[in-house]
Amino acid sequence: MRSDVIRTYKTLHTWTGLIAGMMLFIGFYAGALTMFKAQLDRWASPPVAEQGEWQWAGEQRWPELIDAVLRAHPQAARSFTLHLRQSESAPVPLTWQQQGGRHLPGVTGRASLDGDGTLRTASYQPSTMAELIDLLHQTGGVPGQGHHYFGVYVMGVVCVLYVLALVSGVIVLLPTLIKDFFALRPGKNRKRFWLDAHNVVGITSLPFHLVIGLTVIVFAFHDQIYDGLGKVAYGDRPLFSRPAPSDDGIPRQVDNLVAPATLLATVRDYDPDFEPREMMYSDVLGPRASVRIAGENPEHMVRGADRGFISLNPYTGDITDTDYMPGHEDPWVDIITTFFGLHFGNFGGSLLRWVYVLLGLGGAFLFYSGNLLWVETRRRKQRRNEAPVSQRRTTELMAAATVGVCWGCVAGVSAAMVAGKWVNGLVADSNAWYPGVYYAVFLASVSWAFWRGAARAVVELLWLAALTTLAIPLTGLLALTLPSLPPWLHTTPATLAVEGTALIAAVLLMLAAKRTARRVRQGPADSVWAAPVGDSG
Repeated sequence: MRSDVIRTYKTLHTWTGLIAGMMLFIGFYAGALTMFKAQLDRWASPPVAEQGEWQWAGEQRWPELIDAVLRAHPQAARSFTLHLRQSESAPVPLTWQQQGGRHLPGVTGRASLDGDGTLRTASYQPSTMAELIDLLHQTGGVPGQGHHYFGVYVMGVVCVLYVLALVSGVIVLLPTLIKDFFALRPGKNRKRFWLDAHNVVGITSLPFHLVIGLTVIVFAFHDQIYDGLGKVAYGDRPLFSRPAPSDDGIPRQVDNLVAPATLLATVRDYDPDFEPREMMYSDVLGPRASVRIAGENPEHMVRGADRGFISLNPYTGDITDTDYMPGHEDPWVDIITTFFGLHFGNFGGSLLRWVYVLLGLGGAFLFYSGNLLWVETRRRKQRRNEAPVSQRRTTELMAAATVGVCWGCVAGVSAAMVAGKWVNGLVADSNAWYPGVYYAVFLASVSWAFWRGAARAVVELLWLAALTTLAIPLTGLLALTLPSLPPWLHTTPATLAVEGTALIAAVLLMLAAKRTARRVRQGPADSVWAAPVGDSG
């Protein structure tokens, strides 16, 4: 391959990576955390019921429960969920949304029946911690409001650059691929070691990165893609439309609803391998009444983040839609489901989810190390002999931005988790604290990095990230040693894994901070990462 071709692709790889790198770090770090979104949500949520406070209304009492809820709370007919299994996160069988929207759960109603058949209801506010992390994953941290976040489109553009960076990076590495593929050469030349690590992570995880990059582009611009397909392939006919009102002739009254147990039996007969988890009723007293049964089939990928769906008519019991039921999709939907499954990692169980966590964190390392390599390369290119060089202002700013954005994101997520946990039950809206604390810590970290300079800030922000992450398990430990603390701070079996993982992450961040501090003290004096003259820290 000609050297001028290599230089062209190296330039393309460098600048597309630099432009996209910091947003991709946020997206990949948050994306790794969303692999266990349910566990994070449970850790951040206040307890919805004390043990023994509620009785679980069993399957045979569900029709009675639905009837009682809809008579006492008619607004629940718009949409309510029947949980099929009791768990720590679903201690009552029926919930409905009283206020809020897609990304703002607001206030949720919960209901069950006492032993004498008395309806018991209450309201609680689910945590939006996991939603915040998911939004960071989708938007790269670009704030916004509404159903279509501007940051989603920004991430779509970023991922176009990301795919270009991947392809050009492979082309640059091709001439030395066999020799350097698994080479990790530690020693005095730290740039060589970082470059080797960057290349190993990039090449070994290339299929994963290509899937993520291409699927994000589709997710970001799916409305535009669907609109274009609709005009080209369907003409004046709408590509998607609301389900037509049912003409079954059955009056829309609670007494005419088919019992949930009967609907579940229909689904079991249709596919014994499908494992229902919850039943989501919508417009139950209206002309478009429907019930979607969410569940999973370990043998197949699913359309949602962790489940597939089958739809039925709640008045006739007939199956109305199996497009998103695992194993029953038509060929086109099956292709789409495969893309979603590959992006979400919703197949292969917990083992594959942990693999995706590691791949996500590896992706974050890829973008962070790419920026560090660019910064270090500027110093070497400026050097004409062995004399020290004077760093350019642009190099110093890029280094400061990199450490501020990357470690500010890590610290911000951990700080938001801890702050939201502590203020549960103490303020009217604890969910408002999550974005507030995250962006306060994130912006403060970026500002700190520009003020202090990259060399000092990288050590300080690593320690900040480590300590805020350590505060997650310390919260549970403190509640364990002081039983008088509020119940929402206590560790439960469902949240222990979150705290254990955070403890490991905190230790690793502390080790990184110590090694980075040594590099700052002992590295080349003309490097951006060298401590300023006279600075003992």
